[in-house]
Amino acid sequence: MSEERLWRVRDRVRPFPDFPVPGVLFRDISPLLKDPAAFRTLIDLLEDHLRASFSKIDFIVGLDSRGFLIGPPLAQRLGIGFVLIRKKGKLPGPTESVSYALEYGKAELEIQSDAVEPGQKVVIVDDLLATGGTMRSEKLGSIPFYSLLQYD
Repeated sequence: MSEERLWRVRDRVRPFPDFPVPGVLFRDISPLLKDPAAFRTLIDLLEDHLRASFSKIDFIVGLDSRGFLIGPPLAQRLGIGFVLIRKKGKLPGPTESVSYALEYGKAELEIQSDAVEPGQKVVIVDDLLATGGTMRSEKLGSIPFYSLLQYD
């Protein structure tokens, strides 16, 4: 992975201290989304990693809501489907849910019960990992994890 390509992405992520509450450093991807070359580079880097790391992926799963911005173009590049994981109460039909702690509160996510079948392989995408409330729960502890950018 080229350092130049990583910096093209990193340079388009801006910090906002004390948002949404005091003590939280929010990483805003809006400038990345506004820059087509940088966003294309992000998808290129993720696609390269997934193709090199996994022989079979059935779906990209995106976490509400910024995972919805990254997941569909990545799934399209890989020629696979995209599945939504939404905040509680936003999906129709039967769902499965999980609660988790956030850096500044608590939340619950849901997926439609028929979205993924047993044995299917998925990659879950989100835009960032703060304290890990959404992605790094104890239920995912043994699952491979990859972060494109790391911050101190």
